[in-house]
Amino acid sequence: MTLPSSSGPFSSPSSARWLRALWLRCITLFPLKLAGYTVSTLGFFPLYFWIMKSAGQAWVLPLTGFDRLIAFWPAALPVYLSLWGYIALPVLLAKNMRELLGFSFGCAAMTVFALAVFWFMPTAIPNFVIDTTPGSSLHFLKTVDAAGNAFPSLHVSFAVFTCIALARQLRDVGAPAWLHLFNAAWAVGIVYSTMAVRQHVLIDVLGGLALGVALGITSRQGAATRSHAGQAA
Repeated sequence: MTLPSSSGPFSSPSSARWLRALWLRCITLFPLKLAGYTVSTLGFFPLYFWIMKSAGQAWVLPLTGFDRLIAFWPAALPVYLSLWGYIALPVLLAKNMRELLGFSFGCAAMTVFALAVFWFMPTAIPNFVIDTTPGSSLHFLKTVDAAGNAFPSLHVSFAVFTCIALARQLRDVGAPAWLHLFNAAWAVGIVYSTMAVRQHVLIDVLGGLALGVALGITSRQGAATRSHAGQAA
């Protein structure tokens, strides 16, 4: 029995190849990926909030003209929270243990660096006047994750690092251009949302951007070196 032909975006032989490649990546080491991501995520938050509460007096970051141009947009909260699903994608799509460990170590390095900055140089964003009354969309976020631990923005650095890692994985499987654009748009949306929901200002966004790019480039160069070494062996 043959399937009817279709002119949809997933009907060509090339589409079948990259979709199959993504599926094979997903099922490889899946139990380990699931357990590792769950444990690392659950372990991160207690340490993050402990540092936020235990570090010294925070320096309030200044606003720039750019910050004043970004309108408060509480509807961006789902995009802001989507980071935790976005980060999971390079883990899910890791093709082997080497790639999985490379992404995990990169995230760990960013976390250690940022937490050290939070501890030794605590910062906070200005006290924006926004609606955080019970029942509002931002009430829980502002209650749990206060204005501390601002610089560098780990939200931004994780988004940028994930975008770089995911772009490499999509390129490896021959994914179409629209999927690369979606990946970049998701990362940009998360970065924008950090300012739109008043969790970060431009200074700590730039710090997170620099951290994410630096670790992303380092990780990519390391992956290329390991790949060449494996081919030469």
